[in-house]
Amino acid sequence: MIDIIILNRNLRLLDNAALFYGSLRSNYIVIYLHDKEYWKSNGRSLRQLKFATECLNELDQDLKKINSEINVFDGSFEMLKDWIEKNYNDYFIHMNHCTDTNYFRLGFENFKNHFGRRLRIYDDFGLQLSNFDRDSWSKNWNHIMSADLLGAPKYSNNDDNLNLKKIKFFEDMFVDESYKLRDIQKGGTSFANQLLESFLTERCEDYRVKMSSPSQSKESCSRLSPHFTYGSISIRQVYQKLNKTVHSLNHKQDLYSFKKRLYWHCHFVQKLHTEPELEFYSMHRMCDSLRTEHDDEMISKWISGETGFPFLDACMKYLDRYGWINFRMRAMIMSFASYNLWQPWQKTSPLLAQLFTDYEPGIHISQVQMQSGVTGINLPRIYSVPKQSMDQDPDSSWTKNILPQLDNIDPKLIHNAELNGTYIDKIVDLKASAKFARENIWAIRKSNKFKNEARQVYLKHGSRRKRKIKPN
Repeated sequence: MIDIIILNRNLRLLDNAALFYGSLRSNYIVIYLHDKEYWKSNGRSLRQLKFATECLNELDQDLKKINSEINVFDGSFEMLKDWIEKNYNDYFIHMNHCTDTNYFRLGFENFKNHFGRRLRIYDDFGLQLSNFDRDSWSKNWNHIMSADLLGAPKYSNNDDNLNLKKIKFFEDMFVDESYKLRDIQKGGTSFANQLLESFLTERCEDYRVKMSSPSQSKESCSRLSPHFTYGSISIRQVYQKLNKTVHSLNHKQDLYSFKKRLYWHCHFVQKLHTEPELEFYSMHRMCDSLRTEHDDEMISKWISGETGFPFLDACMKYLDRYGWINFRMRAMIMSFASYNLWQPWQKTSPLLAQLFTDYEPGIHISQVQMQSGVTGINLPRIYSVPKQSMDQDPDSSWTKNILPQLDNIDPKLIHNAELNGTYIDKIVDLKASAKFARENIWAIRKSNKFKNEARQVYLKHGSRRKRKIKPN
């Protein structure tokens, strides 16, 4: 019997259930499924593939030390199914679960249903893959995060020469985009470990305050989010490292705040796993009647950072260059699109996702809906672009660095976008658009029908976490 280990987004050697359990008989092969259509699907982009490829390169080097390597299968789940059946009679398949968008999910489900007991799916992110129960979710998450880490896979005794592509298959894929992608974070476990160490010992100082600033958050946030998305380090590894060292570290309150965010990360991924339809429909279905039309030109100006509001435009251009921006700015960007521009989140969400190297569908889609006022269980919050500009970039130095044409302009004029022809014209009136949005959102929320459905949304997706997670 041969063990076939299929990689998706858990691209690390350690604490990798599929790799560990699939290697126990020492007769295994490792396959990464590269599906071109997947990378064209909802929210996917080349910058994400580049990060994933860097993770794969490092994992491949690690596997070669134990007489294994990554084989790249270029095709769909359906094609992989046929290839396995054509080449093997006696086999067992190992995969880590992956919560993803519809294209991946449908192929994944058909693949699982076809192979049945020949396929073992391993948990990921502390999710409840079956027997979902929100009331016990927090307890279950803590149990999984506290379980022993899995070690390295066993040495491979399989010397089959597979007729599949190797990792160098990806080498030429990013040549034409290399300049544009030069500032995207680097993938790989070694980079993840470096980030974790520097964050715990140094960079976490004043994390609770600095995380809101687009300039300070670049260093003060952990920057582990793309590594969680592509699994170059596991959340359990980070959780246990934090617990083990927090007593000897400074800035405990900052680290406590970071620890809560590990929990929230998985909490949001669980929502998409529980209700995959959230990719297309609002969590509170009545909210889908709010924004029924869209304006392609307006959306194009928003995603390109050409709205006429300097701070917002600077955020969009920064995100486009670096593939990352802090949470508060993400919320403001989405709030502007959904409230001030009144565009349906289903149109704007995938475009925004493409810019994020750390695009995790469960988190992104949940946050997009939250900042669009369509969950039914979160109070609508319309972010004020002028206020965020004044609060987070008082002297406009960060904005001017990204938009040097504003270098000699008074910061007050930049905050309020009162630039009288020296910058792009504003595409919307903030006060009028916010008033329109507020009236429409609250009009729909007043009915008993809305409130009754909101209760059902809470029962399915609301957090039951009442007790704070304190450092151990």
